[in-house]
Amino acid sequence: MKKGDQTRARIVEAARQLFERQGYAATGLQEILKESQAPRGSFYFHFPGGKEALAVAVIEAHAEAFGAGLQAALANAPDVVTAGRLAVELLAGQMEATACQAGCPVSAVTLEMASTAPALRDAAREAFEAWLGPVAARLEAEGLDPELARSRARAVVSALEGALILCRAYGHAGPLRDLSPLMPRLLGA
Repeated sequence: MKKGDQTRARIVEAARQLFERQGYAATGLQEILKESQAPRGSFYFHFPGGKEALAVAVIEAHAEAFGAGLQAALANAPDVVTAGRLAVELLAGQMEATACQAGCPVSAVTLEMASTAPALRDAAREAFEAWLGPVAARLEAEGLDPELARSRARAVVSALEGALILCRAYGHAGPLRDLSPLMPRLLGA
């Protein structure tokens, strides 16, 4: 990886962590630069659109990373319910590793900025679509009608995102783990 790519990746990762912990609005450019150890000029070289362009990159990077974990769960599980339970455990473990101080940067940015920043709303929608698409495809492969499969996939992603928020509010991963026994009903199995 080239030095410029490394700098860009450091900026995106620092912003992701900060957005997860404290949200988009509460995260300033100076803080991102300090955490990433990147000079201001590098920031604007990689993100000429400023903080909003960086937030789009954070959303895309997180969508890809979580999507890869979700794809692995779907590919390795004998059925979609087991895959859902694996996703719950993955997220619960991440919440516990951060003492429930981190959540999903996609939802954090969406809650704060979707109504005022169309680029961020579009990036968030694409992230959610990237997650529900494979779940819906697996449900279809297991015999569900395409429209019902998509509805169930959206319900599961909604439940996971909501549970992440509740984990932060309660300070433990219980709200995520509460979803595990509900996966058969949520996924229609």
